[in-house]
Amino acid sequence: MELELLLRKQFGYSSFRTGQKEVITSLLEGKDTLAMLPTGTGKSLCYQLPAYILDGTCIIISPLLSLMQDQMEQMKMRGEKRVIALNSFLSFEEKKRALSRLGQFRFVFMSPEMLSNQRVLHELSKIRLSLFVVDEAHCISQWGHDFRPDYLKIGEARELLNRPLTLALTATATEEVRTDIMKYLHLQDANQWIFSVDRANIAMSVQHCESCKEKLDSLLVIVKNVQKPGIIYFSSKKAAEETAYWLEQEGIKKVGVYHGGMEQDERILIQQQFLFNELEIICATSAFGMGINKNDIRFVVHFHPPGQMESYLQEIGRAGRDGKRSLAILLYADGDERIHERLMETELPTDKQIEAFLTYEPNLKKEAAAVLQLTDVQYRYLLYYEELYKDFSFEKKWEYIQRDKNEQIRKKRRKLSQMVQWIHSTSCRREGVLLYFHEKIGSKPERCCDCCGLNILDYYESTAGQSRQEEMNDWEAILQNLLLMEGKIDEKE
Repeated sequence: MELELLLRKQFGYSSFRTGQKEVITSLLEGKDTLAMLPTGTGKSLCYQLPAYILDGTCIIISPLLSLMQDQMEQMKMRGEKRVIALNSFLSFEEKKRALSRLGQFRFVFMSPEMLSNQRVLHELSKIRLSLFVVDEAHCISQWGHDFRPDYLKIGEARELLNRPLTLALTATATEEVRTDIMKYLHLQDANQWIFSVDRANIAMSVQHCESCKEKLDSLLVIVKNVQKPGIIYFSSKKAAEETAYWLEQEGIKKVGVYHGGMEQDERILIQQQFLFNELEIICATSAFGMGINKNDIRFVVHFHPPGQMESYLQEIGRAGRDGKRSLAILLYADGDERIHERLMETELPTDKQIEAFLTYEPNLKKEAAAVLQLTDVQYRYLLYYEELYKDFSFEKKWEYIQRDKNEQIRKKRRKLSQMVQWIHSTSCRREGVLLYFHEKIGSKPERCCDCCGLNILDYYESTAGQSRQEEMNDWEAILQNLLLMEGKIDEKE
């Protein structure tokens, strides 16, 4: 079947977006593929469409519970019944039943942790795999902004499954990260389709503020005037909650809060309310946005700067997916980066936690996690690295894990420093982002960034309303001409 015909029939789209057809064609030619496509260009279509042509089950490895759940629900809404997510939403019996009939599904979502499960691997080895997809593949790399040790085991699992046709997907990966993806997934002769990270319809602006109060004042002006809907990102759950409450007190309606500390039901409700325009503004941490298929987000504000350029690009990329002009504003006050310095200290285990964890017997590791008050991330991190250095003495094991942890912190600090340099730069923002990804800027869009003379007033609702009125007037004129022409034809007849 012609690809465009299947695209229209199965997904309701009339044409492919940037990079989609190239990646799909590469897979249909039987080539393992690494694809880097800009945020908002529909990366999921790159595996969903081939899965309707290739024979077998498509496995998608996804890093977040909410992401796989959202994508599964979207497929079901489109009428796809042969889809399942193997995650904690399923009861033990449901999971057991699903594993016994994996081959009956067209799409199976799972986490890298689930893929490490021996029972799951055994069942997967018995079925025909049409496609093996690693979503958010930058998580594989220690150079990446969202490194997950569990992702490093995916390559081994792929080998055990006889190297099925593989697609690695990401929106933000530097050249060194892409090299890591190829290495750890054992992709020896894969096609690479690398497209520009630039989204020309998103204008970028940095506003320097003297204090938190000045930030709040600026935020209020933005929220009152700039076209909605929009997302406001914070580096802490508390700040997101407090600011949402403050905005409501200031008379801003339709404001919601979203962060990883909320119950799953609450988060799903907020997502749905935002998707159906019952909420216009979401105050959120970085947990919000992945898998949210909302095309008309008009602005993204960073109340706190992200810790690295990749995160910034991911988050502003949630705006303007309909191709219309959108705005990204970062509010910065001196010392904001200290938030990330503190986060680095708590994200990974302390030296004392590492040393104590190593003293526990293998069957008591879960108990150790509780006693040492390890987060889930810290616990999985220590399990991975203890296994990695299992053949070494206690002293060497502790030394190597501590060394690896310190190296990761150094990388994070370097990325944070690059982000702060970009914030203080007086050169073109877009050019700076592209330079980070070793790209050269082509022609700049008319509305580029604050350093290139961007006027935020152009994004105010009154201005947008005026533009919409002008469009209406144009249509009224066209309709009037059509009616006049019809009248003249009637007169002739």
